[in-house]
Amino acid sequence: MSRRIIFLGSSVTYGSAAGGISFADLICEKNGFDMIKEAVSGTTLADTDEQSYVRRLRQIDCESADLFICQLSTNDAAQGIPLGNVSDTRNPDAFDVNTVAGAIEYILAYVTEKWHCPMAFYTGTRFDSEAYAEMVSLLEQIAEKWNIRIIDLWNEPAFQSVSPADYSRYMEDPVHPTLAGYREWWAPYIEKYILEMLYD
Repeated sequence: MSRRIIFLGSSVTYGSAAGGISFADLICEKNGFDMIKEAVSGTTLADTDEQSYVRRLRQIDCESADLFICQLSTNDAAQGIPLGNVSDTRNPDAFDVNTVAGAIEYILAYVTEKWHCPMAFYTGTRFDSEAYAEMVSLLEQIAEKWNIRIIDLWNEPAFQSVSPADYSRYMEDPVHPTLAGYREWWAPYIEKYILEMLYD
């Protein structure tokens, strides 16, 4: 029976600089996984409009999932969404989904309740953004509380030591990978985490 992975995200999960093909498509095609890719460019974790991660998550229509992967959106940083604070509860009604922290915790609570599957967030690679760096630090606190994995491209040394020539081939801009970037750089790294979470 094929494993089903739900991916929730924005342009990086969609593959906006790679013709709509991202690491998610490449990994699932290679391994024969069933994929639900709920990705809309320009959207935020925080519940700022009808396209937010929070609202689109609630519209995903499937009864079961083996793994849930969510993007730590750069759009929240770019739009100056308030970080908020890690709560002392797991009650989704208590989370302020207009903040980054509240939205992340709501997503984790929702997935826990609906699909009871392993969960992970992934970050972008390093670029010049103090706001996004603060989001990564916040995610580390939330991950510790919820006991989830972070696929941390932001702090991974191998992703900071790539040559300038490779970087220019792999990235369309500081946020969005090219198809080569997904295929040769992001997908092999993320795939290892996915296989571990599915089979270990």
